[in-house]
Amino acid sequence: MATYGITFLIFLAVIAAMSVGYIFQKKVVKGSCGGLGAVGVDKVCNCPEPCDARKKREAREALRAQKLAEWDNKRIM
Repeated sequence: MATYGITFLIFLAVIAAMSVGYIFQKKVVKGSCGGLGAVGVDKVCNCPEPCDARKKREAREALRAQKLAEWDNKRIM
């Protein structure tokens, strides 16, 4: 059990040291490569037409959002 504690403390010390170094350099946290937009992918799925499963999932989410909005409107009135 002592090994786990020592290992945890070492990791904590390393993370703290990196944090202090980063703070003193006064840099802003930013992405390294720009993500998928940098390689020309506009969405997670780069297919021209969404698959049937995605269409069903989006339809379910839209229906859920619509029902929630209706419920909110009834509750407010």
